[in-house]
Amino acid sequence: MPQSNHYTGPAGTAPDRGVQAGAPATGVLLVNLGTPEAPTPRALRTYLAQFLSDPRVIDYPRWLWWPILKVILAIRPRRSAHAYARIWTAAGSPLRVLSEALAQALATELDGRAQVALAMRYGAPSVQAQIDRLQAAGVRRLLVIPLYPQYSATSTGSVIDAVADALKRLRWPPELRLVSDYHDEPAHIEALASSIERWWAEHGRGEKLLLSFHGIPERYVRLGDPYLDQCQATAHRLRTRLGLDPGQLLLSFQSRVGREPWLQPYTDATVRQLAAEGVRRLDVACPGFAVDCLETLEEIAMQNRDFFVAAGGKELRYIPALNDSPEQVASLAALVRRHAQGWPDSGA
Repeated sequence: MPQSNHYTGPAGTAPDRGVQAGAPATGVLLVNLGTPEAPTPRALRTYLAQFLSDPRVIDYPRWLWWPILKVILAIRPRRSAHAYARIWTAAGSPLRVLSEALAQALATELDGRAQVALAMRYGAPSVQAQIDRLQAAGVRRLLVIPLYPQYSATSTGSVIDAVADALKRLRWPPELRLVSDYHDEPAHIEALASSIERWWAEHGRGEKLLLSFHGIPERYVRLGDPYLDQCQATAHRLRTRLGLDPGQLLLSFQSRVGREPWLQPYTDATVRQLAAEGVRRLDVACPGFAVDCLETLEEIAMQNRDFFVAAGGKELRYIPALNDSPEQVASLAALVRRHAQGWPDSGA
């Protein structure tokens, strides 16, 4: 990878001392959810143990949750490993490969005005490790961008926790700024709309467009999480930009687990209902995911496609995430420039 772009390199590599010498003192840390190291039960057990032990994700009291977690870790890794194996590529986990490509493209777009690093909230490379690398490379001003367009305590809130834990270990932590969300940023909405329009131009347009967001328990929203409002705002702005009426663009929530109610309508129930109502060709996009991952490639493009066809539909077409598209790179670069205003060498 070109050193002049000031990208820290593939996950797990050592800091490049050659980059440090003339590197800018501003760093941008992209943070995504994470991925297991391999599509195996053992790797999934390690990954799920870290993910499901986060009190931001599961807020039950420890005494209640830990016995349940032990049962989950005895059963779920094998099933999850099978799902990951369906999407795993020769290069590795799609989420990791695509996130690295996005980080490299952002570094190129910023053209040396900031050092760009990628961390995973769960798994490797950790937030702690990447902040340490940026610190060693001379970064004194750090902008953190969680790759979650909509804020939730379960996602962005957890990244904030990890960043705080990393910084409090440093004798001289860098100046910190953090992007809480970008769900209604004009450049982000335009990137989503352009991506969908380009896909329609190539593949034709389905009868309806379903926007499927990752779900969270309804209880979390009652406790003050703004996630539902921000998902609805993204859907509204995207519907307006695409010129669709409410009956043409629908909203649903996927990936629920456990017995308590999650945000509704549920995606799996929605695709079945649409098929039963006579919809034969359904397009699905997932604006809550910056890059494609298990939840989009396996849950939507495979599982929910099968649900739709089994219920009488003809074709469910998944519209890929923005990934490292020029539109997403440009929208993230605009975020960096705006949030880095006032910092020397940021180019804002």
